Formats: sequence, structure tokens, C-alpha cells
Amino acid sequence: MIHSLFLVNASGDIFLEKHWKSVVSRSVCDYFFEAQERATEPENVPPVIPTPHHYLISVLRHRIYFVAVIQSEVPPLFVIEFLHRVVDTFQDYFGVCTEAAIKDNVVVVYELLEEMLDNGFPLATESNILKELIKPPTILRTMVNTITGSTNVGEQLPTGQLSVVPWRRTGVKYTNNEAYFDVVEEIDAIIDKSGSTITAEIQGVIDACVKLTGMPDLTLSFMNPRLLDDVSFHPCVRFKRWEAERILSFIPPDGNFRLLSYHVSSQNLVAIPVYVKHNITFREGSSQGRFDLTLGPKQTMGKGVEAVLVSSQLPRGVLNANLSASQGTYTFDPVTKMLTWDVGKINPQKLPSLKGTMSLQAGASKPDENPSINIQFKIQQMAISGLKVNRLDMYGEKYKPFKGIKYMTKAGKFQVRT
Repeated sequence: MIHSLFLVNASGDIFLEKHWKSVVSRSVCDYFFEAQERATEPENVPPVIPTPHHYLISVLRHRIYFVAVIQSEVPPLFVIEFLHRVVDTFQDYFGVCTEAAIKDNVVVVYELLEEMLDNGFPLATESNILKELIKPPTILRTMVNTITGSTNVGEQLPTGQLSVVPWRRTGVKYTNNEAYFDVVEEIDAIIDKSGSTITAEIQGVIDACVKLTGMPDLTLSFMNPRLLDDVSFHPCVRFKRWEAERILSFIPPDGNFRLLSYHVSSQNLVAIPVYVKHNITFREGSSQGRFDLTLGPKQTMGKGVEAVLVSSQLPRGVLNANLSASQGTYTFDPVTKMLTWDVGKINPQKLPSLKGTMSLQAGASKPDENPSINIQFKIQQMAISGLKVNRLDMYGEKYKPFKGIKYMTKAGKFQVRT
């Protein structure tokens, strides 16, 4: 399975390596560096790179490449999922997954990797099980370990490892019993210059924070479960019940976990929450161009569109932009030609606009194509697909928990062509 793991930073330096079966030379990463040089963007490095004796499988998270070295043929998605689980575990333990955080907690990192993978095969990947095996670092614990020479490794095997429910430890007790669910949807869309949708799809997840005493058995039902395509579940979900009744039935892990991720690809089900009126023109032989942009909410069910950020890569011939924003602030970088407009929250009564002129190089020909506009935004308390949780029930315990559902829609790769 996985022989070695290399962590490569944005500068191309290997700052951490871990070997399970046999030591693989760092020189194997030369094939990865060659692919990195050929890629136009950091995220365009191929996830699977064959070499004469190995396969290199990598993911890019937080500007760090996690590169796994495989000697025999395995399903690539299996390794990619494990690498994402490693990153999520680091983030859970250290708050952030950065090069500095990993270096500061290098002992805990090696302990975690040793427990997560046994002889190259995944073993314990659930966060709450790992926290029983290896206690998360604190300032006090770090000081005690430094003085006494002890480690963060627990003395007892986690009780969850010995049960039929390995993702949940036994004997969990809370004063306040709470179960919160966050439905987060990310919309990817390309809109043409006339406002018609070329492509649109939604990637959604349901993240849970469950702090319940004992061994509760939960069921979660939806108003419209048929919306969901390509659903991926946490191992705790009983798949047969979902196939038969479209109801999520599960014994939840303790703490934070991702219950499921899903995909909505039917374009007629994807509502576009913002519209853009644009007029970007360049005249042949003129040293000036016109830039006119207005944003507005659309199909948001009365919810506010906030944290709006507009960016556009202007043509090389643009020397400067003299614009006026009715709301927010804009910046133009004359070197990279990147125009960024931080709008904030859209007020439907007074739509934000950005208008003005662009200065072009004298004698330069008219740009071949108009720039595209990329938009980032968030809409609280709304799932753009229309997905709604119907009810959450608990069995197996007698107390009444506090339950909460929160919805959020945000932009993924949302592009408007002009």
C-alpha cells in the first residue's frame, strides 16, 4: 500500500518525510518536481504520476503538497481520500495545517502518522479515536513532555477500537447534549455574456458537531432527498436504510465529523443567486476603454448576499484603471493587471456598481477578447439547491437533546464572461 509520504512546501522543498515499509529515496520526488514545473498553476499538477518503479499520488492543501509513494497498483482515490484525512486530522489537532504548525508539532505529527497507517495500510483515521490514542498538544502538556521526556501517546487502547462502532468511544458524558448540522453548498457556474447559464453545478456537504451522552441512534430525514446525486457517506451511515427509504440512520461519532457530501448536477435545479450587468469595451486605435459593472441578487429567497468579492484579469495592454465604486473599495495591480473589487454586502435597494475608464498603451491593438469576471459570495441560511432537513430524531437514550440546523451557500468557481 503506501510506502512513504513526503510533504513539499510552495518553494519545492521537502520539509517532512515518513516511511512505513522501506526507506524510499527523496530522489523519487524529482518526477513530481518535473510535473510541477510543467503545470501552469499549482493545482494543475497531475494527482497520479507514474515512475519506473513507483506511483506518486498527491493532493494540494493549504499550499502544501502531500505526496504518497506507492509501489504496487492500488485505487488512487483510496490514497487521495487517506491524504485528505491526514490533512483534516492535522487541522483538527493544530488548528491550522501549515508548514510552521507541522514543524512546531513534529513529534505529534509522526505519532499520528504511525497510528493512522499500520505497515502501509490505514488503521485509525477517526479524529475522536486518535485523540484517545494521542492527546492533542497544549502549552502545558508540551512543557511537561519537554521536562519529563514523556510523549502524548495514551496509556490505554481506545475503547472504540474494541467495539463494533469504532468511530465512537464508549462512556461519553455531557452536561449539555447538543447536535448541530451545517448544510454548506458551493456553486460552480459559468455565465455567458448574455446572462445565460453555460454550466452550473452544486457541491454540498453536511458537517455535524454532535455532543451527546451515551450511545444515541439518530435519524435525519429530508423534505426532498431525490435532489441528491453522487452521495458519499461517513462510515457510520447505514447505507441500506438510505437506499430503501432515503433516510440517514446512524450512530454518530463524538464531536465534529462530515456526515455526507453530495453533488447536484441537473442545471434546471441550480438557481443562479446573483446577476451581473456589464459593459466592458475597447475601441480600435483608442487609448481608453470603458468599464461598467453592476451586481444584483437573484433567486435568493429574500436572503442577503454578503462577503462579495469581484476579480477580473484585465488585458496586458491596460496600463491603469480610473474607476469609481458606489460601494466597497477596488484595487488594480498594474503589474499583474488584476482588478479586485471588495463589495461586501449587496443592498437590493441600491445595487453596487463599478464604473470608469481604463488607460491603454498608445498604439496597442484592441484586445482579442474581453476579460472574464470571477465572483465570490456567501448567502447565510439558504441552500441554493433547495435541500431542506425535515426532522432529526434520536433513539436509544431518554434525554432530549438541543438540535440545530444551519444552511449556507457560497461561490466556488463562479465566472461571468463578458
